[in-house]
Amino acid sequence: MTQSKISMPVIFQTNDFIQNTRELKSNFDHQEQFQVTDKTRIVSFSQKIPLIDPLAFLQQFAQPNSLHFYWENPAKQEAIAACGVTKKITIKSRDRFTIAKDFIQTCLKQTIRKGEHNITGSGPYIFCSFTFFPECNKSYSPFPAATIFLPRFQVVKKNKSCIFIVNLPVNSNEKTQTITEEIRQKIAVFDWSNQEEIKIDLNLDNKFQKSNNSSQDNPNYFKSVVTSALNSIAVDELSKIVIAHTTDVHSPVPFRIIESLNNLRQRHPDCYIFSTSNGKGQNFIGASPERLISIQNQQLVTDALAGSAPRGKTTAEDVQLANLLLKSRKEKREHQAVSDFLLKRLRQLDLKPQQLPLQLLQLSNIQHLWTPIYAHLPKDIDPLDIVAHLHPTPAVAGVSTEIACERIRCYEKFDRSLYAAPLGWVDHQSNCEFIVGIRSALIDGDRARLYAGAGIVSGSNPDKEFAEIQLKLQSLLKALV
Repeated sequence: MTQSKISMPVIFQTNDFIQNTRELKSNFDHQEQFQVTDKTRIVSFSQKIPLIDPLAFLQQFAQPNSLHFYWENPAKQEAIAACGVTKKITIKSRDRFTIAKDFIQTCLKQTIRKGEHNITGSGPYIFCSFTFFPECNKSYSPFPAATIFLPRFQVVKKNKSCIFIVNLPVNSNEKTQTITEEIRQKIAVFDWSNQEEIKIDLNLDNKFQKSNNSSQDNPNYFKSVVTSALNSIAVDELSKIVIAHTTDVHSPVPFRIIESLNNLRQRHPDCYIFSTSNGKGQNFIGASPERLISIQNQQLVTDALAGSAPRGKTTAEDVQLANLLLKSRKEKREHQAVSDFLLKRLRQLDLKPQQLPLQLLQLSNIQHLWTPIYAHLPKDIDPLDIVAHLHPTPAVAGVSTEIACERIRCYEKFDRSLYAAPLGWVDHQSNCEFIVGIRSALIDGDRARLYAGAGIVSGSNPDKEFAEIQLKLQSLLKALV
């Protein structure tokens, strides 16, 4: 068993809360410092606030040297922004899901919920990002195998309602009731008006230079890998493999994360918009159409999403492409591998999944075969047990999983890091939402690496698969500023 390497407990220094906004900083400034341990009491105070844009909140308060997490479902008018750290753990271990589960359970046990904690969306949320592989076999990975954190500040937006959540460690000699009343008063006098919408620089453009081609950014290399994979499929070494491709771009100025996220949510309202940081100036953002799991009130939903085609330029062309996709043996075979896998894995957890009929998920520039799958959960099953059992699905790895992952390590000359990996949150009621980090980009100052993948099965064509990859990459590239 690989030994776990865990970060030291966080040092509580509220002078580091949100350095660029003095008003909120001064509202929650303590003079003392102390170590946040597993025995430290944490007050999680929830309060309804005027309707704001959580992305504008992130723009105001997120710091490059601290963690943040952003998640939005524009179609459902739901968004969550979290920044700052009250307690965190970074994990470098193959047992990362188990360690993360234990950390979350401990963290929630030491948290005391106060304020308007009975309304929907209130209470502490813990945010999680896992890399695709539990360890990096390339030279460098910007993210550890897992990062789990309870934020200092969080805004939850659901429809026309907003909740502000403060997770504040309490010193042993401080009374919870006193701290709670102080938080309530300070939130009441805070001016939220400058966070109703994001601030946009009208001079922004997205004229980038493509970096010099390397082996991972070379169309001929990608096509040769697809050909090699097809040869393996032909002799039954595996039946499907997902090959990812990257494009590196360089901007004359640093990329603007907030403005890029705003573009993504406008261009892809049917996707999950996300962003997470490593606290070292690097961010992973994207617009993913793929939900790994969603749990609300012990009802689980997951998506079998595989098999794709472009959208048509006219209504007639769009209908024709959709019909071809629904009838394509190759695309349906790719999709069936995913749905069969999900059903099998859920049954292994003693669940009784039910699936809806095959349908289309039509996005702005691409359409996918889609089968929603549902299951009722018993109370004793943890969300991370399900995440661990489902990741990676054939939609981002292949069949069989073990052989596909082994080949991916050989074929891909870059580290996947958070690409195609589980990203999401768990709340105090074991509700959760985890997406798959596809259609994504790693942003590092003025440089960006864009990721996209294609599922290879019998009947795949290297040229067509490369064209599909470019369609996905271009959609992301157009949103970056």
